[in-house]
Amino acid sequence: MQRRQLLKGIAALALAERLGALQAAWAAGGKLPPPGMHQMTGDVRINGQPASPGTPIKPGDTVTTGPNSQAIYIIGNDAYLQRDRTTVSLAGQAARAGLRVLTGKLLAVFGKGNKQIETPTATIGIRGTGCYIEAETKKVYFCLCYGKAEIASAQMPDIHEQLETSYHDKPVYLHADGSQMMVPATVINHTDSELTLLESLVGRTPPFYGKTGAY
Repeated sequence: MQRRQLLKGIAALALAERLGALQAAWAAGGKLPPPGMHQMTGDVRINGQPASPGTPIKPGDTVTTGPNSQAIYIIGNDAYLQRDRTTVSLAGQAARAGLRVLTGKLLAVFGKGNKQIETPTATIGIRGTGCYIEAETKKVYFCLCYGKAEIASAQMPDIHEQLETSYHDKPVYLHADGSQMMVPATVINHTDSELTLLESLVGRTPPFYGKTGAY
């Protein structure tokens, strides 16, 4: 447990240093990073082929991360932090319309325009939001960190709910059983620093930026 906490602390420090460097660069008039794979550790693949920083990501691609791996990438005005053991598919015109989180953990920030996220248990329609997802076959964790979302059950599409939050207000578990689609949860496994980093990659700041928070 102590080793795990130490590793998390080291990762958090590295993230803070990275964020500080990015913010300093933007303040000095530096350019935003180009779309595609921005940063990665471990085994990261695009369509089964090993990725590297700078590898483009386009509609129809599938991004996978192996054990102890992580990827940060940019598509249009959206930025993603994909954690280990995760598969994300960008089907069709997904760079504009959305994506599928097949399994695993994904933190994402989205620019203007409608997007759709398909998960094993629900379809989530969003616009200009930040969110975190942990997807399993029968249960999906979803935190709408800020913004608006409409959630429809994958098994019972007529069942849907609307969410609007400003600061991690209502994380939920989305169950495959439509009769218990939304179950209250707590905030887990994502931080304000990570959201701020992702927004900075596309030239934005989250709505809570500058406020003191617990996440």
